[in-house]
Amino acid sequence: MSTLSELLAEHTQLPGDAVDHLQRVVAEWQLLADMSFADFLLWIPLGDPAEAEEFLCVAQARPTTAPTAHSEDIVAARATATDNPQLRRAVVEGRICREEDPRWHLEVPVRRETIPVRHAGRVLAVLSRDTNLAMPRVPSPLEIAYLGSASDLCQMIADGTFPPKAAVAGADTSPRAGDGLIRLDSHGLVAYASPNALSAYHRMGHASDLIGLTLADVTRDLVRDPFDAAEVARRIESALHGHASLRMEVRARGAVMLVRALPLRPRGDAAGALVLVRDVTDLRRRDLALLSKDATIREIHHRVKNNLQTVAALLRLQARRTAIPEARRALAESVRRVTSIALVHEALAFSVAEQVDLDDLVDTVLPAIGDGATAECRAKVRRDGSFGTLSAALATPLVLVLTELVHNALAHAFEPGESGEVVVSARRSAGRLDVIVADDGRGLPVDFDPDGSDGLGLQIVRTLLDSELDSTLQLRPRSGGGTEAVIRLPMSGR
Repeated sequence: MSTLSELLAEHTQLPGDAVDHLQRVVAEWQLLADMSFADFLLWIPLGDPAEAEEFLCVAQARPTTAPTAHSEDIVAARATATDNPQLRRAVVEGRICREEDPRWHLEVPVRRETIPVRHAGRVLAVLSRDTNLAMPRVPSPLEIAYLGSASDLCQMIADGTFPPKAAVAGADTSPRAGDGLIRLDSHGLVAYASPNALSAYHRMGHASDLIGLTLADVTRDLVRDPFDAAEVARRIESALHGHASLRMEVRARGAVMLVRALPLRPRGDAAGALVLVRDVTDLRRRDLALLSKDATIREIHHRVKNNLQTVAALLRLQARRTAIPEARRALAESVRRVTSIALVHEALAFSVAEQVDLDDLVDTVLPAIGDGATAECRAKVRRDGSFGTLSAALATPLVLVLTELVHNALAHAFEPGESGEVVVSARRSAGRLDVIVADDGRGLPVDFDPDGSDGLGLQIVRTLLDSELDSTLQLRPRSGGGTEAVIRLPMSGR
């Protein structure tokens, strides 16, 4: 299904600020759908808005508080002005238009209301509020408060005053109508508070009802932190004066509550404010538990890194006390391998998730390998391309594989004292990661058989690729001279 941005780009010539406004409407309209007990569809006129004969649906929202009027997806559907005259009326007259008689849609009676979406003095699109009338509703204080607040916000959309630019960031994580809704009159007194809103305030320490109280003062008295108390009260009072704000998190008596205040000013008249609240106490407790677990895991990685560095230091000391060159060389290679694993754990010790930025890690490992081989050759090692971020399960064996391949290239591709270059190239797509370790040295021997080679380095590489990375190694001549070691690592499903 095409996205809103794609449909607007394909079918309209709207400027960037107009597209941004429609995006803000869509970011906020789940609140409208829930309070209206209705589906919301966003229609754009095809051609001149005042004379458009056809409209295209570019977005759709269903209510979580009532049965949907459209069980199928309407996005990308077209509607003619002849069959849907209310769409053109909303554009031409610039006002909310209501159908007197319901229409039948797939054997469901639906009442449609069209709302012009105004921005910078012009109507950009039309919102249709489609209510399923098959399920009769008994008016209740909650339903009356919901519908009244939704009507005010819809009128503000027609006026071009909602949603404001400053109040969209984090709209997807803001409290919803079902989390807790409080309607304030123009003086800041609570006219209605939903049961969930009352429960949130009771958990914060307010024991009585909220009806008739000044919400800004009540909230200020509950919050212990004086700065947070003053700020949340200021935001509620600012909403009464027409200024929207982002959500805010406040704490009191061990409870945590999200608060967001929206001004209600249909046709420019001060009609009070809408305050949405959500009790997130249990959610924050789980967040703290996860943070504690993350800290424990990072500490484990830190200790493993320290232990591996100790092992590497002991092996290095043993190598210095060994007189046999072959044994000294084998110990030095063990130090290099242990150090590579230690670097992965060091990166994980500073990672919030079990993810490793492999570019930084490879840039740390490669110079160390090159410095260790300077006595044998003068070749340089560098990285080309980006590995991106990988999980620890992939990063550890991949770093070891790269270490072995680069070390082999430095040890066997060049004559002692010969200059050259070893390049580790990475090309990543959605489906796979292609890695090539290429050198410009003397190339592979004529009778070399990579599958039959008994070198420890290639054995380690083949074992890790097969058991840990689900990949294989291909050794081939490099164009222009030298050798390439090619690894294709599948990424899908990981």
